[in-house]
Amino acid sequence: MVVYLYIAGVCSTMKASVQRSSTTHKSLAMVSAVPLLLLLLLCSSTSLVAHAGADELNYIVVETSSLKPHAVCKGLRVFGMHAVHPSSANHTGSWMPLSSLHGPCSPSWEEGVDDSAPSMVDTLRWDQHRAHYIQRKLSGNVSQEDLELAPSVSTVTNEAGGGAVSASVGDGSGAMAKDSQLSIDPAATGGRLPGVKQTMLLDTASDVAWVQCAPCPASQCYPQTDVLYDPSKSGSSAPFPCSSPTCRQLGPYANGCTSNSQCQYRVQYPDGSTTSGTFISDLLTLSPNGQVPKFQFGCSHAARGSFSSSKTAGIMALGRGAQSLTSQTMTQYGQVFSYCFPPTTSHQGFFILGLPTRSASRYAVTPILKTAMLYQVRLQAITVAGQRLNVPPTVFAAGAVLDSRTVITRLPPTAYQALRSAFRDKMRMYRAAAPNGQLDTCYDFTGVRRITLPTISLVFDRTAGVELDQSGILYNNCLAFTSNGDDRATGIIGYVQLQTIEVLYNVAGGSVGFRRGAC
Repeated sequence: MVVYLYIAGVCSTMKASVQRSSTTHKSLAMVSAVPLLLLLLLCSSTSLVAHAGADELNYIVVETSSLKPHAVCKGLRVFGMHAVHPSSANHTGSWMPLSSLHGPCSPSWEEGVDDSAPSMVDTLRWDQHRAHYIQRKLSGNVSQEDLELAPSVSTVTNEAGGGAVSASVGDGSGAMAKDSQLSIDPAATGGRLPGVKQTMLLDTASDVAWVQCAPCPASQCYPQTDVLYDPSKSGSSAPFPCSSPTCRQLGPYANGCTSNSQCQYRVQYPDGSTTSGTFISDLLTLSPNGQVPKFQFGCSHAARGSFSSSKTAGIMALGRGAQSLTSQTMTQYGQVFSYCFPPTTSHQGFFILGLPTRSASRYAVTPILKTAMLYQVRLQAITVAGQRLNVPPTVFAAGAVLDSRTVITRLPPTAYQALRSAFRDKMRMYRAAAPNGQLDTCYDFTGVRRITLPTISLVFDRTAGVELDQSGILYNNCLAFTSNGDDRATGIIGYVQLQTIEVLYNVAGGSVGFRRGAC
């Protein structure tokens, strides 16, 4: 196997050399022609080389070591003039770095805290419940059954999927401070912002942002890496009274009132975890030049379930509800945000509120379905190695949700089976491995230094084609796609498929843009 892979690289070069030299050297010495002929015959005997020789643009040669994280944070990858950096002029909004919770770029790693990642089995189990929750939320029927999982699942971290940004709440001085504030990622700005740094997960399917707050009894809350936010030490924080319009608009997240008429909230998550407390406001600082006065969020005094194994302070909601960060910053940032998930846990991505200044032509743009509760788009086709799969357009009629925390993409069974068949055909030179959870197309690359992957592109409405990065094709040596179990069900685009791609949500404009090679 390794020999064929090595020769494949030689064959491509050798064939090109022969073609270039054939016009000037009409004959070859017999002593060299024989080994050359044998080499070319060996090359042509493998489908890998036939593909590479036919169209190298449809295949990616990948160093297997590049698919694995490293012990040192490598920061943001730079792709010529296309990388986004806080010091650049590529955006008019607020920029902050995005990192995996488990890896050398995570804030907890920097603090010297053990943040070993959950096992693949646990991650895929959590991911399956996340996908089920998305489907139920689309139907408007999230039942208690969906929120109550087996005890074995309760030990799986709620942060199995997605990326996080840092946040600060209050000034941590221990005294009332007029300028205390909630601030996102002071480290990203190159300067120090007032406030207590917190780490929050980005969640495009959540509507209510929250962080743990003092008082937070150990029996009710979970340990976190960051200093606990204490609203009593922030001069700009204030709870909402139960009679306020804001409290009445909480809808399904309302949780009654306290004896002193303070508005209470409660949020339930797909793995059965819950957070509850007081709904308050404080000054949100995203960067030195970006502030959101009276930002509304949950001050959690009780967080039960899988958060007990986590280290984040809470969740930054980016959903379509009135309480989300996106909706609250409508006037300032126009309901526009974007993110880019890094290729591995040893790299950084980014999160931006506001419109980029770069040309719109750099993005493949597709509409957001107007009737969707979540960020739903229309997937029209899939190509593998440049060849469009023979899947009827009606199979994609239910659309697909873009979710920042679902790990693996779910496709209608008909589409997934076609993708799997085409991918297996292009990968048949590699040794197959046993399935892993819901991932049924896995490989054993032991001893293999380089692999050649067929390109995979997702084609959305308005012919918005998005070629996946090499990091978005495999997940732990398995094809990073699975079936959603029903051709009539809505698909889900997981964040693994969108790694290194900037996903630009123009909520007000009703569109999503994709830009490759962004991080």
